[in-house]
Amino acid sequence: MRRQITAGSTGITAPLLSDSGVAYVTGENEKGMVKHRELNFDDYVAFLRRQHRQIILLVILGAAAGLLLSLVLPRRYTSHTMVLVEQPTVPDNYVKPVMGEGLNQRLASMQEQILSRTRLQHLVERFGLYAKDAKRVPMEQLVERLQKSIKVTPLEAMPGTRSPELPGFNVDVTMGEARLAQQICGEITSMFMEQNLRLRQQQAEDTTEFLAKQLENAKAKLDEQDAKLAAFQSRYIGALPEDERTNLTVLMGMTPQLEVATQALNQAQQEKAFAESLLNQQLAALNSSQQGEDPQKLEQQLERAQGLLLSLRTRYTDQHPDVAKVKNEIAELKKKIHEASAEDQGQSSQPQVKGPLVEPLQIQQLRAQLHQADLVISQKKHEQEQLQRQIRTLQSRVQLSPMIQQEFKALTRDHQTALDFYNDLLKKRNESQMATELERRQQGQQFRVLDPPSLPERPSFPNRSLFSLAGLGAGLAVGLGMAQLAESRDKSMRTKRDVEFYLGARTLALIPPFEPATGKNGSRKDAAAALTEISLRLPSRG
Repeated sequence: MRRQITAGSTGITAPLLSDSGVAYVTGENEKGMVKHRELNFDDYVAFLRRQHRQIILLVILGAAAGLLLSLVLPRRYTSHTMVLVEQPTVPDNYVKPVMGEGLNQRLASMQEQILSRTRLQHLVERFGLYAKDAKRVPMEQLVERLQKSIKVTPLEAMPGTRSPELPGFNVDVTMGEARLAQQICGEITSMFMEQNLRLRQQQAEDTTEFLAKQLENAKAKLDEQDAKLAAFQSRYIGALPEDERTNLTVLMGMTPQLEVATQALNQAQQEKAFAESLLNQQLAALNSSQQGEDPQKLEQQLERAQGLLLSLRTRYTDQHPDVAKVKNEIAELKKKIHEASAEDQGQSSQPQVKGPLVEPLQIQQLRAQLHQADLVISQKKHEQEQLQRQIRTLQSRVQLSPMIQQEFKALTRDHQTALDFYNDLLKKRNESQMATELERRQQGQQFRVLDPPSLPERPSFPNRSLFSLAGLGAGLAVGLGMAQLAESRDKSMRTKRDVEFYLGARTLALIPPFEPATGKNGSRKDAAAALTEISLRLPSRG
């Protein structure tokens, strides 16, 4: 209890008693106690010393409450198993897997499927889970409760491992019975392994089937391109881009052949004309000999033969057969002229009997020569026409070569694209078939149980030690809070610093603790009067 006395104009105030029994006398009026000063270590020690009983009591009560709560709450048992991911027995370099998604995504997908309502409802009905609540709680809530009791956590890769794949995962199942938790954990683990195997096989088979259908379509398109390319090649046979150089070479070689054929044809025509002239001369000479040769006509034939000889000598030598033949004809004509002149002189008056007309051998040879010349001319004309036709064909091919080459490039480009696509699909189909066979033999990526589901010997919940520590901490926090609340409501000034801080005045005197005398009615009025008297005797600051 604290009392304050003010003595008139002296301005001296004196709180009578503090909690420690010390009275302080100051020289200023009280300014109010709304402010709070900064506490130091001694203040906290004094605070704990004053409130230690309450704090200790609350700590003990909190620890006891936590322990009691751990004994009251129902026990929960957790079964644990670890599943590792085994890599395929055949390396990926030889058989590429068909699984497109990573193990992390696949595990998340499998977890959603396995922990679905249909799967877990079967477990609830099979093991009779939550039998007490089965009749009054819907199945959805029971399944949701089982979902919360199952925990699947992926394993972290070892430090320094570059592989992004998941090394494995843990499966924890928490139930009210240890044996039941172990059974449920084993079922969940088996479901993960079966689901992984079935998912990989199904995806491999679906991929193979899809690639097989795509391969059929690609083969049909490739056959269509083959047919177009074959039709184009048959239509422009000999005019394809790879034939352009050959066509130019052949065209350049056929031009001289045409010139040679033309020259041979001209020579054959000249020889025919010469043979015809000789034949005409021979026929004329034969006719004249049959009718009586006229020396004048023989002279004309001789002149023509001599002129023909001169013409032949300009082109051929004297050893040429034609030249020799003309010489013989000239000699024959000269002989006939000589005989004709002799007959004119000694011709008798008797008539001559004419025999059957037979052409001489020279005329027959000339006719054969003319026939041979006709054959040569016909042959050379045919050869010339054939060469001209081939030259025109080659020239048209060379002229159409740019257009044909452009169309051929488009066809070959489409054909090559279809062929590459077909070969790529064929390769992928074969790889998918090998991967499917690998999955059927269960030599692909598999789940292997490293630790079988454990049979918990101690409950995982509640943990008595943790509950006791939590209750102890809660009691300590509550005790400190209540002590702080009680201390904040206490306005007592216990130290010299409190007096100077709250009153804003310097301490003038310190009265030690004493036992004040009580009055007649047993009160402390006499002590207050004694302190008042002391304060009145103190000198004023003014």
